Amino acid sequence: MADLAFLLATRLIEKLGSIVSDEISLAWGVKADLQKLEQTMSIIKDVLLDAEQKQAHNQQLCSWLQQLKHVFLDAEDLLDEFECETLRRQVVETFHPTTGKVRRFFSHSNPMAFRSRVGHQIKEIKERLDELKSIRAIFDSLTRTDHHETVNMTHSFVRASKVIGRESDKKQIVSLLMQQGDDDQSGNGNVSVIPIVGIGGLGKTTLAKLVYDDEKVVGHFELKMWAYVSSVDFELARLTRLILGSALDTEISDKLTLDQLQAKLRHALKDKKFLLVLDDVWNDDPIKWSELRDLVIDGAKSGSKILVTTRNTSVAKMMGTISTNINLEFLSFEDCLSLFVECAFKEGCDKQYPSLFKMGKDIVKKCGGVPLVVKTLGSQLYSKTDEHEWKMVRDSEIWELKQEDDGHILPALRLSYTQLPPHLRQCLAYCSHLRKDTIRFSSLNLIRYWMAHGILYQSHDYGNTELENIGEQYFKDLWARSFFQNVVDHGICFTFDMHDLIHDLVQSVAKDECFTVKSVDTKGIYKNVRHLTFLKAGQNVSTTLQKLNKVRTVTADRIDIDESFLCTCFSRFKYLRVLLLWTVSLEVLPSSIGSLKHLRYLVLFYNEAITKLPNAICRLQSLQTLNLVGCVNLEELPRDISKLINLTTLGFTTKQTSFTKNGVGCLKSLQFLTIHLCSNLTSLPRETSYLTTLRALCICKCEQLDLENKNYQGTPLRLQNLHIIDVPRMVALPKWFQGAADTLQLLCIGNCENLEALPEWLASFTSLTKLILASCHKLSSLPEGMRSLISLRELEIQNCPELERRCQRDIGEDWPKISHVPHVSFHLVDSFLDI
Repeated sequence: MADLAFLLATRLIEKLGSIVSDEISLAWGVKADLQKLEQTMSIIKDVLLDAEQKQAHNQQLCSWLQQLKHVFLDAEDLLDEFECETLRRQVVETFHPTTGKVRRFFSHSNPMAFRSRVGHQIKEIKERLDELKSIRAIFDSLTRTDHHETVNMTHSFVRASKVIGRESDKKQIVSLLMQQGDDDQSGNGNVSVIPIVGIGGLGKTTLAKLVYDDEKVVGHFELKMWAYVSSVDFELARLTRLILGSALDTEISDKLTLDQLQAKLRHALKDKKFLLVLDDVWNDDPIKWSELRDLVIDGAKSGSKILVTTRNTSVAKMMGTISTNINLEFLSFEDCLSLFVECAFKEGCDKQYPSLFKMGKDIVKKCGGVPLVVKTLGSQLYSKTDEHEWKMVRDSEIWELKQEDDGHILPALRLSYTQLPPHLRQCLAYCSHLRKDTIRFSSLNLIRYWMAHGILYQSHDYGNTELENIGEQYFKDLWARSFFQNVVDHGICFTFDMHDLIHDLVQSVAKDECFTVKSVDTKGIYKNVRHLTFLKAGQNVSTTLQKLNKVRTVTADRIDIDESFLCTCFSRFKYLRVLLLWTVSLEVLPSSIGSLKHLRYLVLFYNEAITKLPNAICRLQSLQTLNLVGCVNLEELPRDISKLINLTTLGFTTKQTSFTKNGVGCLKSLQFLTIHLCSNLTSLPRETSYLTTLRALCICKCEQLDLENKNYQGTPLRLQNLHIIDVPRMVALPKWFQGAADTLQLLCIGNCENLEALPEWLASFTSLTKLILASCHKLSSLPEGMRSLISLRELEIQNCPELERRCQRDIGEDWPKISHVPHVSFHLVDSFLDI
């Protein structure tokens, strides 16, 4: 990420200016030192754009930028100390206003000690910058630029491209799927296996999806299933769970044994003609494949098919039963050009810009027939009419770089990365923590991750726009440029995935700052690594951690870790900003976590072993996100949680029956709240402080919860999204929800078995754009004032028998109430997410 030095310098200079003008720098006696540091950074910043553009073929310059970037990151860690001190002072003044308590709270941060420590660090960083600036062979060769960074706020979404150039492949596959029997001698009985083979980026998955949704195919099979296999271990229990989940259209508990999973799958498939798609298969171990195959084909009806996508011919040879695989070839130049035109030009505009069209032909020739590269570069140039920008893409030196795997593909994609505005480059590079074997990601979690690392750029163009909204715009811009795919809008957020080649690109960009611990052997780990992902833990790993001290992100996913491992992390990584512990077997969270004053993002998602959190967690005044969803044995939330004055996002599962006084209800910065699997909880907090800032409230699977609260009556709300799922005690929408009449955009109510009617006052929700009603069996009609919902664009109703009958188009009694709604459907896209 050395090419992002300019953006980092810009951010640091702005931060320096803010600190210098603040009285805290004068109080700590470091104002003059900070001013000198600001001057040095400004001089270096002037040449950084030129340096970043020239580094591709200059190893010495690339190394210089890399060293500079590390100094900048160290400087950022230092400057964040001031922000931490400011937040801690706010907590003290709010909760402990007496002089004595303030003094005790800041006993280790007195002015003299702070000035000595921070002053020394500022001078050290300035000396390191001066040393890099003094390398005349580099510095004097660079051009000074008077550049004012601008951020492109908008980018039109590229239209969903139809599949171009694969018509004959699709026809061939559909024909094979329609065949009733299998005349091969493979021993697969009634099930044929059809492999689609091709290198990454050719569109194997896209073609499989096109076939999967084809009307003939849909009508031909009794059951369709899709399982994303990926490059991780071909583990039978995991794959069985995925296939069963697709067959039953539900999430399958990971607590089921393999025997239980297999029995359920056999029952689901028995005597059915099915289509199973196994997407992105890498494993070529015939024993593992035979275990899965035997399970799937047992009892299958004649004519069942398995469609496989893979990059490896060895996999296709092992799994396939047909005489010839579907081998995807590179697209023809003409097809690539058609795809490029569709992605790069507004409809019909290619004729208006003949010179751009001509350059587009040259760019397409360099893409080598790979649709992903064509689409990504085309999307990058969408609606741009400046010939200079097109020439930069066409004539870039990156085309000359070599890549061992898939030839020219990664350099071509890297070109699409380098053409991004700096702020989007940085956000894409920070996607390196997303695991390739994860099926779907949440835009909300990604945006919070960006926020935690301070990379969302609040320029003058955005005014007072909240960082979450800026992050969403960045996400949409990257989506529009085809870096994200299969994006689904759930109202409250988007889910998405990334093509494997985009994953590889991101990993390539971030390789100097990220490291994944895959085994106990940690050789090759870089001392300046900032982001660590653990897929393995142990004594050797803990020993390695002792050598690191600049880590900002620690991610552990589905592994066993202990208190000792975390104590080592907490003692070494004092600048830790993100701690993600996904489904780990952790019984105790060390109280030393309270020393991580820079921590902004803490996730203990589905950690079922933990029963108590240390109250020291409430000393994390920088914390923005705390996710405790799925911690089903957590007795209660920490008593001083209201001291988390910077907390904007909270999700939790707890066994407590009620909220403590001066707890969650006093979180005045809270914007997103998820209350999930709280089976004992009987009421919401008594205080109203947290309600006035909430943008999204999700309440799910709380059997004893009574949503009524007289304290809330007349409270003005900013709620935009409200999800109420599995709350059986709710018989009517609480009246206090009327406070969100002017702001609520999405309302989702599901599995509320005792909800009998929607209130007439719902007609006052003139901002409501989407209403979802699912499995509310007693709900039999809609309120009379539905036509007053002038903004309503989508109404989804599922498994509400009487309501569905009354809302049938033209003939239902309630149809006149909703005939103005453009999209009325009787199926449900899962809209609830743990946020």
